[in-house]
Amino acid sequence: MAAFDTTRPHATVSAGGLSKSITSAFAAFAAWNDARVTRKALKKLSARELSDIGLHAGDIEEIFANHAKF
Repeated sequence: MAAFDTTRPHATVSAGGLSKSITSAFAAFAAWNDARVTRKALKKLSARELSDIGLHAGDIEEIFANHAKF
């Protein structure tokens, strides 16, 4: 089973709009990458393993299609 680090350092820079934009872009990229890694790990699981966590193979694409707003 895969383990994921769900903590990210939070940049606290108050230099204005540009730093907020950069921080926002970094956060969006980090969220996209986390979703990509999670999706890849779920796709590697067998039907039995997915069943153990209450999912089916078709659920994976549906979950990410409904929640991916990147």
